[in-house]
Amino acid sequence: MSTAACESQITYIDGDQGILLHRGYPIDQLAEKSDYLEVCYLLLNGELPDAEQKKTFVTTISNHTMVHEQLISFFKGFRRDAHPMAIMCGVVGALSAFYHDSLDINNAHHREVCAYRLIAKMPTLAAMCHKYSIGQPFIFPRNDKGYAENFLRMMFATPCSDYEANPILVRAMDRIFTLHADHEQNASTSTVRLAGSSGANPFACIAAGIAALWAPLMAVQTKPF
Repeated sequence: MSTAACESQITYIDGDQGILLHRGYPIDQLAEKSDYLEVCYLLLNGELPDAEQKKTFVTTISNHTMVHEQLISFFKGFRRDAHPMAIMCGVVGALSAFYHDSLDINNAHHREVCAYRLIAKMPTLAAMCHKYSIGQPFIFPRNDKGYAENFLRMMFATPCSDYEANPILVRAMDRIFTLHADHEQNASTSTVRLAGSSGANPFACIAAGIAALWAPLMAVQTKPF
């Protein structure tokens, strides 16, 4: 109501009525019967994947979880007590300096590859922000772990001791990701669309969305379901 310049055909939200639909599917059904990567596929393609499509999609995302080794140098430019959203703005925007093969928004393949990279690398970068803030070494992703499990491991494992996530916590984390997979046309989503309408590269647009999501008024705009 405050920020949207258009309607979303991807997600519908009515906070007063407790309604959240992703491509027409109620969020409670998706949270119960699907996982986050299935929901990502749904948002990108308009329909839920079959078994083979899901396997291919999960494999593709798993193969993009690593970040360029030189990107680690960016973290050293931040104070240890820097706000994690400030760091995320910087490192996500910096992805455009490393992945030149997915910057053309007029190229369908570029858009697809960029979406895969963003979905795959966000948990890695978020975990790196946490590790940097507490002075611990970064933990690299493992392709044999699920999406939510991988994130929790990168957050809490150390080189001295691995972290085996409780399956209940893994499922809860996956559902949190599902609930926040898309939020119609709130401030951050609208910011990404507005930046994208100028022809800016997708990584810069997402960095702009992170900046909007960081804002204190986002808590006022977001209503509980």
